[in-house]
Amino acid sequence: MKGDIGVIGLAVMGQNLILNMNDNGFKVVAYNRTTSKVDDFLNGAAKNTNIIGAYSLQDLVNKLEKPRKIMMMVRAGSVVDDFIEQLVPLLDQGDIIIDGGNANYPDSTRRTHELAAKGIRFIGAGVSGGEEGARHGPSIMPGGDEAAWPAVKPIFQAISAKTPQGEPCCDWVGRDGAGHFVKMVHNGIEYGDMQLICEAYQFMKDGLGLSYDEMHQIFNEWNKTELDSYLVEITAAILGYRDEGKRIKWLILPLHESETD
Repeated sequence: MKGDIGVIGLAVMGQNLILNMNDNGFKVVAYNRTTSKVDDFLNGAAKNTNIIGAYSLQDLVNKLEKPRKIMMMVRAGSVVDDFIEQLVPLLDQGDIIIDGGNANYPDSTRRTHELAAKGIRFIGAGVSGGEEGARHGPSIMPGGDEAAWPAVKPIFQAISAKTPQGEPCCDWVGRDGAGHFVKMVHNGIEYGDMQLICEAYQFMKDGLGLSYDEMHQIFNEWNKTELDSYLVEITAAILGYRDEGKRIKWLILPLHESETD
């Protein structure tokens, strides 16, 4: 039985997305340019799963059902174009290439049109949630060639996070580079939020002279109001964390989106 989807790139985000897909009943073919990482993955986190290893791009293509769906979880930029250039001669018309990295949206627009001219469908998908989200439910923002959406919709909506009402945090957002444009706006809002949290922390610590216990309590209370969010929640957790009996003297907020690269 051949795979439902292939994933290129076995860094943390790629591995966790593959495991998430496997948990949701999809057969995934995993490939990495350094092929020893394929064996490491299959003998480690993917042991006793239905995940299939591939040891070349041709092997990856051969192990996929048509229309082939191949998702790249690699560093944004020229690496994506390099993989596309290598994949195109191996694919048939109607096959689908997906870029799940943090691409610049004009690049996704260009790739959509270049690949459409060759009969290949392209999706540029923003993926948010970091390694934890990738494993248990990311927010996914796909855009590009809308004709490709029905083929990947069941996979993406199955693995995505869900609202309290059970709605998937994934739907088609538009043509060309729309998916990565939405992800760019998402990141901008997130980083602005992080800046506000850091300034609030500094004001409380240096301006008001509050203790870490007091700040921990304040952020906990904020997280019970309209300020409820993942970033406020982890800030409270960080301020309440003790390391070897000593209170942490700095605030670190993880830039979890960079894991995609």
